[in-house]
Amino acid sequence: MKKILIPTKLDAIAEETLKANGYDVVQDSDSDLMTCCLNNPDTEAMIVRSNKITPEIIDVLPKLKVIVRAGAGYNTIDIKYARRKGIDVMNTPGANANGVAEEVIGMALASYRHFIKADADTRAGGWSKKLFMSREITGKTIGIVGLGHIGQLVAEHVSGFNMKIIAYDPIVCAAKAEQFGAKLVDLKYLFANADIITMHIPENDETRGIVNKDLLSLVKKGCMLINCARSGIINEEDLRALKAEKELIYCNDVYAADKPGVKSCADIADIMLPHLGANTEEANFNAAQRAATQIIEYFKQGITTFVVNKDIPDGLNVKFQQLAYKLALVARSIIGKDAHVSRLLCSFYGDLNKYGKWFIAPICKALSDNFEQQQSPEEAMGLLKDLGINLEIRDVDSNKRYGNAITIDLETGTNKVSLRGTIIENTLVISRIDEFDHIYFIPQGNVLLVSYADGPGMLACITSVCAKAGINIENINAPRDPEAKKAISILLTDKLVSEEAVKKIKKELNAEKAVSLFIP
Repeated sequence: MKKILIPTKLDAIAEETLKANGYDVVQDSDSDLMTCCLNNPDTEAMIVRSNKITPEIIDVLPKLKVIVRAGAGYNTIDIKYARRKGIDVMNTPGANANGVAEEVIGMALASYRHFIKADADTRAGGWSKKLFMSREITGKTIGIVGLGHIGQLVAEHVSGFNMKIIAYDPIVCAAKAEQFGAKLVDLKYLFANADIITMHIPENDETRGIVNKDLLSLVKKGCMLINCARSGIINEEDLRALKAEKELIYCNDVYAADKPGVKSCADIADIMLPHLGANTEEANFNAAQRAATQIIEYFKQGITTFVVNKDIPDGLNVKFQQLAYKLALVARSIIGKDAHVSRLLCSFYGDLNKYGKWFIAPICKALSDNFEQQQSPEEAMGLLKDLGINLEIRDVDSNKRYGNAITIDLETGTNKVSLRGTIIENTLVISRIDEFDHIYFIPQGNVLLVSYADGPGMLACITSVCAKAGINIENINAPRDPEAKKAISILLTDKLVSEEAVKKIKKELNAEKAVSLFIP
């Protein structure tokens, strides 16, 4: 009989479901995690919530085969170490989504109607009706940043209030957004036109601090900003600086750490909740039931759909997956993060040709902030289908003698970008960008990429703008195409070139493309 350990508070449905299917279940939310694990060394599966699963925890469970996070986020689990130990890690995406979506609507209503302050005033004997003159959400425009599971449910729920829905998601296609009554717009338009803005994106290198003074300066007076996603996506200092001027209403449920203590946003938040989004009986039930069901399917049927740290096949160098990710990331930045990609074309040369499907997940991670590289090729294919992106893996011509190399093309209805890369002396390099071949650019760090009609003084103009912005240039790669009279400059800088500096460079050079990005 396989032992399942649940070292956390979780709805009883998990234990009941597992026991009904012949599993030995130990649920212990009172003991500390290490003690719990030491007392159950024969554990083969574990269901956790926010428990921190470190290498030390994994090492005391020699029979452990699978860890299921009853929820979506699994950042508290060392998935790489788990993979090295042959342990699969799963999550239950979407199980908590409705709880968060309803919290968004609850915050909006409570804030507009002053429920919290009015309750306190009335309990104290007050009757401040004039002070608590409020607003209605019906007919307002809501801006949803991120149309994943939660964003979609928010859109569905607010439709009952006859709200106008606008949304930003650089990957979701317009047809998909329309299914939820949402109109896709760019981020600046959303911030300038929404009455209520709700955030539903992950925190990563691309999204950290994305809500800053540039976006907040665009909002209407009295705009409401709701953050039930991750704390780091909002620059609190910029919000603090503009809150009074814009009469911003700020509702927050996420923090740098989920623990007691003074919170950094206490002086600017109109409503603060202790990360209650998924803290509902229904969400707890759904996540617990899903976790138990996934364990049963895993052991009895070998189903690994929700494994987030899938291995790669023998013989494939993981660095080529990293190369595929970086090629797609640069291509997405060049073609425009707000552009809807309609077509993805890939060529895998040399020995890589037989591993084609294993590159689709890292490419999808570059194209979607809501996808993880450890997800399966099948899940990656499903994502592309949902996003309306047609995938073509092309037959390759071995006579080209590119060795082990990857070519990735992205196409919109009117635009196309093509990149090729390889590994030289164990270093990832991008060898071609569109018509510029043999460039051998190392995709790492802060990068400025500018393409323009060739002419004297162009490169000097770029470096001058960077110098005035206080940016040091660490390396320059500037190939020319004399026949087409075009040039491209790729600069590695000590810090990210600002959007303002990029615009200035593009204007002064009349550049075809000017892109600043960070490549991890």
